[in-house]
Formats: sequence, structure tokens, C-alpha cells
Amino acid sequence: MGGTFQPLKGGGAAIALDEIEISILRSLAVQLLELIGPGEPEPAEDADPLAALFASDGPTEPPADPALARLFPDAYGGPGGPGPEEDAEELRVRSAEFRRFTENDLRTRKREDVLAVVHSLDRLTPAGDGAAVLELSGELPLRWLGALNDLRLTIAARLDITEDDESAALFRLPDDDPRKPMVMAYLWLGGLQETLIETL
Repeated sequence: MGGTFQPLKGGGAAIALDEIEISILRSLAVQLLELIGPGEPEPAEDADPLAALFASDGPTEPPADPALARLFPDAYGGPGGPGPEEDAEELRVRSAEFRRFTENDLRTRKREDVLAVVHSLDRLTPAGDGAAVLELSGELPLRWLGALNDLRLTIAARLDITEDDESAALFRLPDDDPRKPMVMAYLWLGGLQETLIETL
């Protein structure tokens, strides 16, 4: 898998993908959609947006699944959180309240990012050599960046990767290790993400 994003004249990015790469990306994106879960129902046309904001009833507890916990982390506590003068219960309460008002919107945005990837891939028609050129413009490059980041976070959680320097041993896995395909996907997605950032 050697395709990298290249800049488009006038802005945006393009990449050549073969049928296997399209299939892998689409499969990973669909799996991520299933993991994130269904979006929130659309509010009624006559609904008061301010009332809806204050009536928000999102989850208050962090997800049990480690991958979802990586995608939807606590807002307070942990590295970079408030200082030691804050007690654990206060942090838990603040995190729960923040999550209640923000997680549903964050889930919706992440779903929209991943759906943009799926729809982009579905519009591709590989040529005779099996490759197709994907062109991203407008908001699509940023949607792809968000989705690629979320895919990498999910795979990192499944592989128990917390820091890049801790994952070196995984990259030297023997070919018969069952984690090898996931590690290769993690590295490939990282390359796509890096070259997309460089083009923007």
C-alpha cells in the first residue's frame, strides 16, 4: 500500500487507491460506524434549540469499551487535567456533566466524518489497472483527517498502543502473528494521515 495524498491545484488533496485499498478503507470505516453507534434523531422543525441544549440528556459515564473510551475521553482528570487540589469525586462529577452535554454532538460529528469517507469511496470507479483517483476538496479533507485519526485511535486501543515509542515491538511482529494485519493497517493509516496533513 504505497499511495500517498498529493496536493490538488486550487486546494484539496488527491490519492490513487487500488481496489484492495478501497475495500480495506471502506471496511474499517464501516466497522468504526458500527462502533460509534447510531446518531441522535433529528429534532422537530418547531423545536426550541435553546431548550434542546439545556435538556440534553447524553451519557454521563465513560464508555466501557477501551476504543470508545479513547474516542470519547473524560474532559477532566488524567494527564493535563486540573491540579492535585481537585479530588477524584469532583473530577468525576465535572467529567460526567461535560460528557452529558457534549458526547452526543461529538458522536454525531465523528459519524459524519466517517460517513464522508464511506461516501467518497463509494463514488470511486477503479480504472482498467484497478486504481482510482480520489479527489478531496472543500470540507472533505478535514472530514477525512478526523476519520483517519479516529480509525488510528481505535486500532491503537485494540493493540494497546498508548505512545508511539511503546509500539516499536509491535512493528517487528512475525508475519504469523494475528495482530500483524492490524499493525499494518495502523501504520498505513498513519502514513495517509501524515501525507494528508502535509498537503493542507
